[in-house]
Amino acid sequence: MEKKRFNGARWGIYILGMVLLAMGITMNSLTGLGASAIVSVPFTVSEATGLSFGDLTLIVYILFVGAEFVIMGKKSSWTYLLQIPLSIVFTRIMNLIKAVLPYESGNLPVDLLVLVIAIILTGVGAAMTVDMALIPNPGDGIVASISARSGRELGLCKNILDLCCVCCSLIIGAVMGNPLMGVGLGTFISMIGVGRVIAVFNALARTGLRRMAGLETAEQKA
Repeated sequence: MEKKRFNGARWGIYILGMVLLAMGITMNSLTGLGASAIVSVPFTVSEATGLSFGDLTLIVYILFVGAEFVIMGKKSSWTYLLQIPLSIVFTRIMNLIKAVLPYESGNLPVDLLVLVIAIILTGVGAAMTVDMALIPNPGDGIVASISARSGRELGLCKNILDLCCVCCSLIIGAVMGNPLMGVGLGTFISMIGVGRVIAVFNALARTGLRRMAGLETAEQKA
């Protein structure tokens, strides 16, 4: 039986994707135009309480992992748990990026430019990590679980989950005195934009990246 060898290129692309994803999500939250839909709940709570956005995102991600076990039932895998240490590292990177970025929102044209950059980074980062087929980010993992269990298309499940997150954020914000506390123009633009960036990036670079990582060759041999 052939042993699987460590693939440095595959892991390098995956880690770079995670860093870009963390940068995109964090920059989105700094624009003052609302956070990405998938993390709008922890961002809203963070804005209301002053608690760490990264720490609250970690809590939500852990809940996502638990939800994957419930959704998949007997088809669950213990490998889902690997998303928890990944989430710890990922959210620490988010906290670090927020600490070192000196950006202050308030200038709308600049905020919109930063939002566009954030959406591009989020889409590219998400595509790179998913394309490497390693440990999924919990936000992607729960969408994949919903899609697998329901038989619905992945993009549709992503849109539904994003919408649910935004609705929860609006409710939490309303309870805290401001429904739009964590939701804004940037939230809705990112809901559309990130998916489009993923589609374009995959059309241009997915095959090349997977070939670089040795994944296309493996699939052709199978």
